[in-house]
Amino acid sequence: MNGPVIDYQDVFHALPGAVALLTRDLVYADVNEAFLSVSGRTREQLIGRYLFDVFPDNPNDASANGMRNLQASLERVMATGERDTMALQRYDVEDPERPGVWHERYWSPVNAPVLAPDGTVALLLHRVEEVTDLITARGSRDGSGARVLEAELYTRARELQEVNERLRDAHAREREVALHLQEAMLPAPRPLGHHRAAVRYRPATGALNVCGDWYDLADLPGTDHTAVAVAVGDVVGHGLRAAGVMGQLRSALSAASRVADGPAQALEVLGLYARFVDGAENATVVSVFVDWTTHTLTYSSAGHPPPALCGQDGTVVLLDRATDPPLGARPEHVARPQARTGFTEGSVLVLYTDGLVERRREDIDTGLDRLARSLARHRRADPDRLADALLADLVPPAGLTDDTALIVLRL
Repeated sequence: MNGPVIDYQDVFHALPGAVALLTRDLVYADVNEAFLSVSGRTREQLIGRYLFDVFPDNPNDASANGMRNLQASLERVMATGERDTMALQRYDVEDPERPGVWHERYWSPVNAPVLAPDGTVALLLHRVEEVTDLITARGSRDGSGARVLEAELYTRARELQEVNERLRDAHAREREVALHLQEAMLPAPRPLGHHRAAVRYRPATGALNVCGDWYDLADLPGTDHTAVAVAVGDVVGHGLRAAGVMGQLRSALSAASRVADGPAQALEVLGLYARFVDGAENATVVSVFVDWTTHTLTYSSAGHPPPALCGQDGTVVLLDRATDPPLGARPEHVARPQARTGFTEGSVLVLYTDGLVERRREDIDTGLDRLARSLARHRRADPDRLADALLADLVPPAGLTDDTALIVLRL
């Protein structure tokens, strides 16, 4: 039996709570009837206008910070794609009938993203509940108690706001230090004979989950530039701890690759080492040994997205025939698989971490298809221009939600 046809425009306007939809430029796109009622404004006074032109801070209150707090919350929602519940705010409102007359108002706001099909933030949903009557309760027999409650509630809300701001500042400082550490441990690749390579690292936009991705390129000993090991990996976690674990795993794999007889053995050694590194469990990594003499790629993956090989004709093949669980995922030591495939001179090999292809509410195959199309389209570009083109095609307009490492190697 078919259900009723739902008109979501009617639902929006019938919501009992005060709700407004804002564009990414913080311009009113729509408001419901409850929002008009609580704000004392008409639709004509709101729609198409900038939020803070309509509702600026009270110029008569030197301590007014409602506008700054609200803008910071909305910007966090745009940066992270996550809902943000604000502490209780004092945000005075000018009387629409008497310019220059301001009314003391208290609000409990919640801001949430409205996502586009590609997972980016398309609109901002701003819901407010007015609590002015609760805060300013007077005149009853318990009026003195209400004033005590008012002072306590408002003070605690302001303290919470200040604590949150200090935590955000501390996180921003840690993120900056971690990014500098990450940059120091991920230097530009050395020349690989006459072969050209490009590497990129892009941190997530304003998000916590940064500094766990890494890459490595190393000439194999005794090959006179005829063989090279390339790898990318991703550590679970973020910040300084993830950057530290990343550095340990990158160094360990780089050393193991120089003495192992193939990428599978190198990953086995790395897996054993990872058991003794706090924070290394469930890290993912893929390693590819490139032999230019035999024109072969030998590869092995520990739970990582498959490298992409693009031939000169634009055919893209995913190297996915030797994938095993992430590091430390098995309680016992088991030999890892590896596979081999040939390549033609002039082909392109791309290794990357999942931030490049994964999107919220999207199947991973969609991201892999997007990568394949972009790689085929730009395959004739030199590695540096190709790396930039892949990032331009695959990074969503709102920025990365996870950090991303990328290697592009012309074979």
